[in-house]
Amino acid sequence: MRFIDTHCHFDFPPFVTAAEHSIAQAAQAGVERIIVPCVDASRFAVVSQLAQQHPALYSALGLHPINIAQHQDDDLDRLEQYLQTPDVKRVAIGEIGLDLYMEAPDFARQTRLLEAQLKLARRYDLPVILHSRRTHDQLAQHLRRHDVPRRGVVHGFAGSQQQAERFIALGYAIGVGGTITYTRASKTRHTIASLPLQALLLETDAPDMPLHGFQGQPNRPERARNVFEVLCQLRPEPPDEIADALWHNSLRLFALPD
Repeated sequence: MRFIDTHCHFDFPPFVTAAEHSIAQAAQAGVERIIVPCVDASRFAVVSQLAQQHPALYSALGLHPINIAQHQDDDLDRLEQYLQTPDVKRVAIGEIGLDLYMEAPDFARQTRLLEAQLKLARRYDLPVILHSRRTHDQLAQHLRRHDVPRRGVVHGFAGSQQQAERFIALGYAIGVGGTITYTRASKTRHTIASLPLQALLLETDAPDMPLHGFQGQPNRPERARNVFEVLCQLRPEPPDEIADALWHNSLRLFALPD
């Protein structure tokens, strides 16, 4: 079976200091491709370079809401400068979105940055990788107002089934990650088990979001296979059908070569 980790911060340790080994280790678990989203403008160059250097890696550039205090006024201009240069390994704008979980969220500025980046996604015909914590309803309102033709994915989803169905109705995919490996996450597990298979993507958010059994350790892209195995326990479809759908859902959303 072949897998794509659609969300891994490969530009951070422990991966960036051992890129070849990390890619090979992921491949041994069947994780053949990895999408690397940015968190701020200081990472644009390294993420782009990693994708150019390694066939398995693809880049996404964006300004993460959790780094709102670090973003500079001209960072949107820097982002657009990168987008103006064609790059076949750049597959999305991300990680972007909204976050009301952190202290001092500066939500008005988060909102402005999100809207500006949704407009860039439309202008440069790219999907978006969306972060959302305690903001699913607000995020859905923004997505309804800003038509992003290539749509995108709400990553690391942990909301209600109604919220997930609202995103899917807008044309967005749902990122399935390590949350479902915790039995206490019953609401999320039930939701992921009930959604249309064609709306799901596989992800790790490595080195963050450790899976059950790996608490206290950096998460890794090869553990996308562990997420897949738990997903198979929750879903009614056979494993090969689930794996095939996850693979082709990812290819389609990010316009990756088969």
